[in-house]
Amino acid sequence: MGIPDYKDLPHYTYSDYRQWEGRWELIGGIPYAMTPAPSIQHQKISQKIAVLLDVALSNCNECMALLPVDWKIDEDTVVQPDNLVICYKPDNSYLTKAPTLIFEILSKGTASKDKNTKFTLYEKEGVHHYVIVDPAEKLAKVYSLHEGRYIKIMDATDEECEFDLGKCRITFDFSTIWA
Repeated sequence: MGIPDYKDLPHYTYSDYRQWEGRWELIGGIPYAMTPAPSIQHQKISQKIAVLLDVALSNCNECMALLPVDWKIDEDTVVQPDNLVICYKPDNSYLTKAPTLIFEILSKGTASKDKNTKFTLYEKEGVHHYVIVDPAEKLAKVYSLHEGRYIKIMDATDEECEFDLGKCRITFDFSTIWA
């Protein structure tokens, strides 16, 4: 028995993805199940992030905060970030352009994908700011795109961070998401 040849694995597309029941992501034609449902801690943090983003964007007519929604990057890649900000009006029921700011909340089943696969994908797709939230450590790693590469801006626990979204600037207080 040899090492599997990944070229032999099935390659799925957006049309396949649309047929699936439950929550999935599709990255490079490979499906990722989004089960089990996020933990209560994960959902509480996501809800707090959503509220903070919504309040911070209340004076900006261009940007909006969203909870998981399909972002169709191409025919074989569709992701659903935990929390995101877009600074354009979407044309479809799913996104086709990169969000400006993404928060991913780590869980045991998604940590590697969020730290590696999605990090590289978001960087390549031009997401200006990527925040990886670790509930277990009560730590958020904040990255910003600079000349096509992510640089770490800070490790946030109880700090505030200002995000330049292009159309507006917001301040995000990380101390409020952990309680």
